[in-house]
Amino acid sequence: MDARTRGLRTFLDKGGLVAYPTRAVYGLGCDPENHLALRALLRLKSRPVHKGLIVVADRRDLLRRFHAPLSAEEEARLQARWPGGHTWLVPARQPLTTWLRGRKRGGEGDLRPRIALRQDDYAPLARLCRRLNMALVSTSANRSGGKPLKTTRACRQAFGSRVRVIWGRCQANARPSTVADLITGRVTRV
Repeated sequence: MDARTRGLRTFLDKGGLVAYPTRAVYGLGCDPENHLALRALLRLKSRPVHKGLIVVADRRDLLRRFHAPLSAEEEARLQARWPGGHTWLVPARQPLTTWLRGRKRGGEGDLRPRIALRQDDYAPLARLCRRLNMALVSTSANRSGGKPLKTTRACRQAFGSRVRVIWGRCQANARPSTVADLITGRVTRV
């Protein structure tokens, strides 16, 4: 790991936030296992905790720690769409923070049974995860309900020094990833 990458990894380990290019928009992310970072990300976005967050990585092994064991059939269904721009709602490993899983509507203590995961091969995102050797939270870089940001410059203007912005480009005319439940097959976002 070079000095620049070590510096970025240390920044993330200490709870820092990063904005980085994904296929359709800039993503806002952090270490998915760092509670301080998760809290800061949700606060910065004004995102409700009950919605949950997506976790992305370039390699399957970085995502296994977030989900429960899968049957051979479930594993085959998951692998049929990965790597790529497809997010699966997968049975969550226990225990896993509310901030990643979210809560069912109206349920005070009712955690969602699934976590949103994506093994992505979009070059800038895959390269970042590979360099850091870690999965990242991936939510659109914007305030909740606001227009997603699509450029390095827009991220720097919106977040200033609160977020480390990684230079890169999103794909022209790309759409956010499809989100589907691995168990039921139900598509929740196209």
